[in-house]
Amino acid sequence: MNGFFKIMLAALGLGIAGLAAAEPAVATVGAAVASAVVDAASAVAPAAEIVPTVSKGDVAWLLMSTVLVVFMAVPGLALFYGGLVRAKNMLSVLMQVLVVFSLISVLWVVYGYSLAFGGEGLIIGSFDKLFLSGVTGASLADTFTPEAKLPEYLFIAFQATFAAITCALIVGAFAERMKFSAVLLFSVLWFTFCYLPIAHMVWGSGGYLLGKGALDFAGGTVVHINAGVAGLVGAYLVGKRIGYGKEAMAPHSLAFTMVGAAMLWVGWFGFNAGSNLEANSGAALAFLNTLVATAAATLSWTAAEAMLKGKPSMLGGASGAVAGLVAITPACGTVGPMGAIVIGLLAGVICLWGVNGLKKMLGADDSLDVFGVHGVGGILGAILTGVFTAPSLGGTGAADFSIAKQVMIQAEGVGITILWSAVVAFIAFKIADMVIGLRVPEEEEREGLDITSHGETAYHY
Repeated sequence: MNGFFKIMLAALGLGIAGLAAAEPAVATVGAAVASAVVDAASAVAPAAEIVPTVSKGDVAWLLMSTVLVVFMAVPGLALFYGGLVRAKNMLSVLMQVLVVFSLISVLWVVYGYSLAFGGEGLIIGSFDKLFLSGVTGASLADTFTPEAKLPEYLFIAFQATFAAITCALIVGAFAERMKFSAVLLFSVLWFTFCYLPIAHMVWGSGGYLLGKGALDFAGGTVVHINAGVAGLVGAYLVGKRIGYGKEAMAPHSLAFTMVGAAMLWVGWFGFNAGSNLEANSGAALAFLNTLVATAAATLSWTAAEAMLKGKPSMLGGASGAVAGLVAITPACGTVGPMGAIVIGLLAGVICLWGVNGLKKMLGADDSLDVFGVHGVGGILGAILTGVFTAPSLGGTGAADFSIAKQVMIQAEGVGITILWSAVVAFIAFKIADMVIGLRVPEEEEREGLDITSHGETAYHY
């Protein structure tokens, strides 16, 4: 009996050993079969489709951002400009900002959106969405994430505020002397033949500069360089204010200007961070960059002014803040916070030179320094975007990002915008001059545009 059990145990041990030795081979064969099945299934099954998703968080954020950009213009920009002019012209500037913003908002939905974002042309879109044809409550617009979408109506509203405030910015260059009706005619012409093509080239599907890889996150070229150059052309063509350089033309209310600058800063968070189109870390980066670049520019402008003039001014502080906001606009979504601080520091100093030294060199009466702040700040920001987007400097660029190559692309975008805006603005001003006449009569300018153009005054004595 003992011998039988020994034989059985030996046989069992050999069997177990054999199974153990055979297990890897069986597993290998099983894995191969499973892999073949998966490969066959993959070959037959179609690739997973991207399912469009509309996030309530994204919608809420962009709704708020759109409101913030409206707040930038009315009342922000209106008060900023209104405080800078003489008391007798305050209401005229408020009116120009308000009505131009309203006019362009309407034109945007009639044909502007279609030409800027419809079709896939190199320079301009199409009339496919004229009068918002085909756009419904169910229509979706793209974001930076393939599956994340937005209601198209919301995207249209957000972009409308950009177009409207760009045209409103220009009025500061020829404040206190241009006919109200001429301002409106010029705005329509320039919006149609300058803003829309530049917006399409930079942001529209198939756009030339977008295809080249130009970076403009929130409008350094489309908004600020564009408006700054048009304003400079207008300052030349409308001519200098009566008494310019001989009479005192100090701002009548720096308190209004400070309040307006503060409103611009607050509203600019919607302008920049809202341009991310999604409520995620990209929006957070743009938000932080907007904060620190503006603060840095305020500090550098006031410090430079104190060194040059002996005292820092409230006007300088407010102007420095706007300069920082302008300069960080094209870069806010692609540079790191330290890069944003450097951009802000440089913007404060260079834009201070822009409204003093450069302005004297140009010899134009750019009343509210549209070119010195928006033009110069926009050019600086657009070029530096090509530098600080580099991952080696804290930016979000790809591993093979080339600063030299990107700066050249940015410079091309700047050059195209300057040339296009200058030519279109010149023609538009000339047309307005032939049809209406650009400038109010001398006696009306001396009395003030509030009374002569609008029949009212901001102050009763």
